[in-house]
Amino acid sequence: MRLALIALSSVAVVSLAGCIPQNQYDDLMTSYRSKEQQLLQLQNEFDTSRANEEMLRKQLAQAAADLDAAKALVGGDAGALDALQARYEALLAQVNSMSTPLPESVNDALKALADASGGLLTFDERTGMVRFASDVTFDSGSAKLTAKADAIIKQFASILNSSDAQNLEVRVVGHTDNVPIRKTTTAAQHPTNVHLSAHRAISVRETLVTDGVGANRFMVAGYGEFRPIATNGARGSQENRRVEVFLTPMPNGALSSSDAAKTTNTVATPEKTTTEPENFK
Repeated sequence: MRLALIALSSVAVVSLAGCIPQNQYDDLMTSYRSKEQQLLQLQNEFDTSRANEEMLRKQLAQAAADLDAAKALVGGDAGALDALQARYEALLAQVNSMSTPLPESVNDALKALADASGGLLTFDERTGMVRFASDVTFDSGSAKLTAKADAIIKQFASILNSSDAQNLEVRVVGHTDNVPIRKTTTAAQHPTNVHLSAHRAISVRETLVTDGVGANRFMVAGYGEFRPIATNGARGSQENRRVEVFLTPMPNGALSSSDAAKTTNTVATPEKTTTEPENFK
C-alpha cells in the first residue's frame, strides 16, 4: 500500500509539472518528500512494534513454561525439593563458615592497626584477612622484613596473643607479580616467584613465632604470580606483590597455644641483601 501511495503521488506531481509555475512545483515536491519520509517512519515504527510484540509473546510463553515446570516439581516430587533445600542450606553454611566474623575486640584492634600502619597493611573484616604490601614490607627481591614492617608485625603478634584471638589459626600466604626472577644473585636465594612468595610468608610466620604466637597455629603457602588480584603490566603490579594473613577458628583437636609453646620450632629462611627494583628481581 505504501508503494502504491508513493506511485500515485509521483503521477500527480508529474501531471502538474507542465501547467504550474516552477516555485509551486518545487513546493509540491518538497511536500511530497516530507510525506514520503513520514510514511517511511510510520512503517519503521510499525515493524518495530511487531518485533516487540513477538519478543513479549516469547517471554510470556517461556514464563508459562517455567511456571508449569515449577508446578510439576512441587506437585510431583517433594523429595527433590527437600534435596534442593538441603543442598542450599549446606552451601549456605559453607559460605558462612568461610567468612566467620572475628571477635569484636580482635576486629577493632586489627582495624586500628591498619589505620595506623601508614599503608603497610590493610584489614578486611568480612574475611578476617590482613594484607601486607610487599613493596613496604620487604626490600626488593628480598624475604627480609624491613624495620618498619617488623615493628608493625610485633603489634600484630600482640593482637594474636590476646585472650580473644589465641584460638585463631593463622594462614600466611605470599604472592608476587608476574615478572620473572632475572638477577642471578636473587635467583640464588629465590629461584622462582613461588620460592620468593613462600620465603616471604615464612619470614612473617617466623617473626610472629619469635614474638610469642604459637607455632602450631600457622599454615604457610606461596602462590608466586598465579593468584593475581590486579592486571600485571610490563613492570608487574604493585597490588599483586603482597602477603595475606587469614585468621580462622582453629580446627578441632589442635593443641592449645600453651601446649604448642613447648614444641615451638623455626625454619631457616634463605636471605640476601639487595636494592634492585622488584620488577628486575
